Amino acid sequence: MIINKGNQHPKLITVADFCRDFSCSRTEFYRQVASGKIKLLKMGRASRIRFDDAQNWLATLQEKAVAL
Repeated sequence: MIINKGNQHPKLITVADFCRDFSCSRTEFYRQVASGKIKLLKMGRASRIRFDDAQNWLATLQEKAVAL
C-alpha cells in the first residue's frame, strides 16, 4: 500500500500494491513489463517496482491520453 506523508513515499512497491494503486490487472502489469514500459526489480524471488518508475509510467499514460 502506498502511504504518502508529505513528500515521503516508499522507494519500492510490490506488484500487488502497484496493481491495486494504479488499477491494473496482474496480467496487464506483466504485459507492460514485457514491453519494457515498466522496469521490474528482482530481489531473490520477490519482485518490486521503484516508486519513481511507477510514477513515470503513469505520466506517460496521461501524456498519451492528452494527445488523443
